[in-house]
Amino acid sequence: MSLNSTPAGIGRRLASLIYDGLVVIAFAMLTTVVFLLLVQGGVSLGWIAMGEAEDVAALIQQNTILYVIRDILLVLVSISFFGYFWSKSGQTIGMRAWRLQVRRLDGSLPTFWQGAWRSLAALLGLGNLLVLVDFKNKRALQDYLSGCEVVILSKEENRKVYRALD
Repeated sequence: MSLNSTPAGIGRRLASLIYDGLVVIAFAMLTTVVFLLLVQGGVSLGWIAMGEAEDVAALIQQNTILYVIRDILLVLVSISFFGYFWSKSGQTIGMRAWRLQVRRLDGSLPTFWQGAWRSLAALLGLGNLLVLVDFKNKRALQDYLSGCEVVILSKEENRKVYRALD
């Protein structure tokens, strides 16, 4: 744990995860719409055959390759969301609201790839359950695997994070 920091408990972590989950759902919806439009474009240009499918959504469900591509895109968008925000300020939108910050153990911000790995290692939030038994450090599975920690910021520290981004 870095100096002068209070580790975040499970309650704040889960509250910020709920906020961020809503943002990730919005990005997933946007990604899906763009993917549907691209597939429709491919159909219109004759690059993709509709086969027995009634519409583009049914085509994606029936075509294993398109289905897997869509799922990979959704995972990449989610991982990119967390990797970007954690590498820029150590905070996502939900973490900002709950005054949390992801830091490396030396107090610096994680890299994009460290944040992306941390996002994958979180196992859809289940990695946070380790906080319940890690009484001393209150670190989650993803924190240990990425060499990071989540700390609670004071109101002033929270403001400074975004002043620094201006």
